[in-house]
Amino acid sequence: MKLSACIEWLFADASDDFADRIRLAHDAGLDAVEFWLWSNKDIDAIAAALRETGMRLSGFVAEPMIALTDPANWSAFLEGLARSVDVARRLGAGVLIAQAGNELPGRTRADQRLALVDCLGAAADVLEGSGVRLGVEPLNTLIDHQGYYLASTREGLDIVEQVGRPEIGIVYDLYHSYVMGEKIEEVLAGRVGHVVHAHVADHPGRNDPGSGEIDLGRRLAWLFANGYTGAVGLEYRPLGSTAAGLPKVRASLGDAGA
Repeated sequence: MKLSACIEWLFADASDDFADRIRLAHDAGLDAVEFWLWSNKDIDAIAAALRETGMRLSGFVAEPMIALTDPANWSAFLEGLARSVDVARRLGAGVLIAQAGNELPGRTRADQRLALVDCLGAAADVLEGSGVRLGVEPLNTLIDHQGYYLASTREGLDIVEQVGRPEIGIVYDLYHSYVMGEKIEEVLAGRVGHVVHAHVADHPGRNDPGSGEIDLGRRLAWLFANGYTGAVGLEYRPLGSTAAGLPKVRASLGDAGA
């Protein structure tokens, strides 16, 4: 199993510098790193640290983070997506992450869904031939993202299939899915091929895998057994030292996909 450290949270206890966090992830034996926004980082330093360590960059957020369900935002998003693709290709990242945005007052869910489908279709045109895929991410609305439009993995997959382009998939976050009461074998049955990236954290607290109640090892084993071949993003808030906690994290996730 290839593990990707989200360096927004992981190794923040040891360094304020994102390039240093890449080196720390390498020293800890992890396979890749990822982060959220690229525009607030020193991309030259990130590129140098990736070259120095041989680490892979799994992905980052397609900017700007604005509601894709609002046609008024499309032009800004698509222009930003093109810039994000350029950065992804420079850094060797194969995945960009998009969020649908919050529900828009005064507009039906059906209208917002149609707008999201159309926006993702236009995004696929920007991505075509780049080797970079865009994953729209369902998020839980019960704890972390009240008011967010896309809380259902099934609906996310339905939207991806409605778009019907290989450039577009979903980011499947096992923590968000669990909080929403989803069972992985039900919501992803026959549709794992649409998952471009996976994230893990435990519940409650969105902390280290192995610290809570989610059977992450079993769920990941199912995911890999059903065709997932990508990295597993460690997107959790460490309870203590990142490096000291990693052995327990690894043990809790098992050896699926090895």
